[in-house]
Amino acid sequence: MKKFSLWFITTALRIYFRFTLRLDMPFDINAVPQKGPLIIITNHTGQIEVPVLATILQPRKITGWGKAEAFDNAFLHWVFGAWEIIPVHRGEADLTALKSALRKLEEEYIFGVAPEGTRNKTGILRRGLPGAAILALKSGATVLPIAHWGGENFLKNLKSLKKTDFHIRMGEPFTVKADGKVTSEMRQQIVDDMMYKIAELMPEHYRGVYCDLSKSSEKFLITSR
Repeated sequence: MKKFSLWFITTALRIYFRFTLRLDMPFDINAVPQKGPLIIITNHTGQIEVPVLATILQPRKITGWGKAEAFDNAFLHWVFGAWEIIPVHRGEADLTALKSALRKLEEEYIFGVAPEGTRNKTGILRRGLPGAAILALKSGATVLPIAHWGGENFLKNLKSLKKTDFHIRMGEPFTVKADGKVTSEMRQQIVDDMMYKIAELMPEHYRGVYCDLSKSSEKFLITSR
């Protein structure tokens, strides 16, 4: 039943996007690592990027965290179940959600993370939260930055029966490593550097608090290529 649900959702979304999006993705999707644990970090407007990425990254298995209260919605519960989304309780240290994410990475899933932590309706970057840094440190998984923009206009365009220009860019993969005890300041520096990797892929006016790319230290980031 879960396989059928995933097929049905994916097929429906592909048809839907054909009529609602003009997808600008000037890279080969096959450049995404096709095996091994992978964390994708991205910005999060919450309007369209999750279903787009969940669709184009198949046939690789992909999952991520979703706010626990969203599971109360019957439709989202069905969709999240098909995508094997892990419920997370925001505003607290949800160790169960973290352990579940680590297990999925051990099973070589792609795990999608939005370091901003919640939807950013303007598309202009806000300060990242340390959850993505903790996951990268504990898993040792390769991290791939993907940025997008234009999706913040999706609902407005949909009401006007207009297609949305949706732009996606992919950066270079890296891993995160820190020796010794990792302090809260170190975790914040790591996630800030991860966010700079997203910011450098975006037009300048979307970079927000990460507009000054020269502040990226990359002290704990190891480029994979």
